[in-house]
Amino acid sequence: MTEPRHRFVDAKGLRVHLVEAGPEKGPVVLLCHGFPESWYSWRHQLPALAAAGYRVVAPDMRGYGQTDAPAEVHAYTQFHHVGDMVGVLDALGVDKAVVVGHDWGSPVAWNSALWRPDRFRAVAVLGVPWAPRAPLPTTKVLEQAVGDQWFYFLYFQRPGKAEAELDANVRTFLRGFFYSLSGEPPLQVLRGLAGGPKSGTMLEHLLQPDVLPSWLTQEDLDFYTAEYERTGFRGGLNWYRCADATWELSRAWDDRRIEQPALFIAGEREPVLAMQPGALELLRQNIPGLRRTLMLPGCGHWTQQERPVEVNAALLEFLAGL
Repeated sequence: MTEPRHRFVDAKGLRVHLVEAGPEKGPVVLLCHGFPESWYSWRHQLPALAAAGYRVVAPDMRGYGQTDAPAEVHAYTQFHHVGDMVGVLDALGVDKAVVVGHDWGSPVAWNSALWRPDRFRAVAVLGVPWAPRAPLPTTKVLEQAVGDQWFYFLYFQRPGKAEAELDANVRTFLRGFFYSLSGEPPLQVLRGLAGGPKSGTMLEHLLQPDVLPSWLTQEDLDFYTAEYERTGFRGGLNWYRCADATWELSRAWDDRRIEQPALFIAGEREPVLAMQPGALELLRQNIPGLRRTLMLPGCGHWTQQERPVEVNAALLEFLAGL
């Protein structure tokens, strides 16, 4: 097996840093990470999929790591991100790929399959189920749902506010966020994400572990910390600020469904599922090609990092059946 290869490509005008592993002529699997992560969140999947003969590509997504981070807030809609993934395939000379997503990478994966079925032949998603387009913009739906409570997604909306807090406390935020949303702390619905007055801050909602969770080493935390101390969090936060714009621009796909083969994996303690009662049933109704839904006991939000063995096995079984 070849060692992971770092490179930069021009993805239709965006300079993208990515990590590849596996044979250059193998079937391509494109891995899309979420917040607050990077290509590094796929560190357990890169060697496992490469060893099975796949060409695995894990980019730093727009606004993250060593990939370009446009200054404009409006430059982070799902249309930008899907375009980036198509641009990566074009730059690599690849016609089709299987797309895999986690957290914010999940809607990128779902939308890549929905909007460009000619380029993405199958989709696997970790943690965030696909759902039909809501009748109202995302922030309006959330405001109605949470009322007068503080909620992280809404707290992230105002440019400059969240990054001022997080950029000044990078290691503390990452340690608390990774721990609080994982499957390791005492069970608490939406821990770290909601509750208390709207005047609250992000850090005051997080649990800080005495020791790191079992799936996150000091080396892992050091890597993430160094990345965000260098870049700040603004790029990743801008993804949240474009949710309403994506909702507005995606009207033409209201009646479309994802027909490609699909796999969904989530932890039984996934906070996103706690926010979306009935989401799994909607997923089964609206994804005709759904081949498997795998729920991982005791697993929280960081699916591929918390349960790499199970995730790798499920991905390899899914890929082998395509």
